[in-house]
Amino acid sequence: MAEVPPPGSVIVADWHRCKESKEYFSKLLHKKRRKKFGLLESPVMPPHAAVDTVHYKIFLSGKSGVGKTALAARLAGLNIPNSHYETTGIETTVVYWPVKLRDSGRVLFFRLQLWDCGENALRRFDHLLPSCKEQVDAVLFLFSFTDRTSFDDLSNQIAKWTRPSVGQVVKVVVGTKFDLFMHCDVAERDVRGFQETWRLPLLQMGGEASDGLGDIAPLLNCLTEQLWHQDCVAAGSSRHHSQLDTVTVL
Repeated sequence: MAEVPPPGSVIVADWHRCKESKEYFSKLLHKKRRKKFGLLESPVMPPHAAVDTVHYKIFLSGKSGVGKTALAARLAGLNIPNSHYETTGIETTVVYWPVKLRDSGRVLFFRLQLWDCGENALRRFDHLLPSCKEQVDAVLFLFSFTDRTSFDDLSNQIAKWTRPSVGQVVKVVVGTKFDLFMHCDVAERDVRGFQETWRLPLLQMGGEASDGLGDIAPLLNCLTEQLWHQDCVAAGSSRHHSQLDTVTVL
């Protein structure tokens, strides 16, 4: 399993709180609320602050009802559905998130395309899961703190994405409905045991959303940091193999 970088070792974790970042994060807002970006839309920066955009595909995995659609809406700043409905096919949501790299000080816009597919639809139509897996960069494994079976199913889900045929994919676990502690079915000791076994980042999200960025920053920072780290490791490995090939040819 690929090494997970320590939090804040690749990107500046609290950069969204810094005055310097306001010019970038303001491009995500319209009248102090989050903008909705379509597939062909992107934040527009002035020429003096132009930044590169890196694109990633993220798949949301989890049992029906754990909150995949709600999480996608929350990360994008969209309205969260008041009632649960089963996603009938594949829904995609675009999330932009500016990041400052720790070593170089370079600023990047991460374009995260979230792919959400209903559990029943995946079972009924064989072509949906291969479409979700194609060129995927990361998987968010969701469970609900109010649904013990969704937590028990995590190991099975992760194992399917850890096979050699899948390749290198960033893996992050997200526990939803953490604020509903009165109905909690997953104990803290269970979460600790899971983390000791799998060594994957595990973040907790409540059900209440705000217009601010502070509640989604930990998850988006964790995800973007691992994605960039994975790309850097892959690029270093490619350069290493290219050098070996050159030596062999010579």
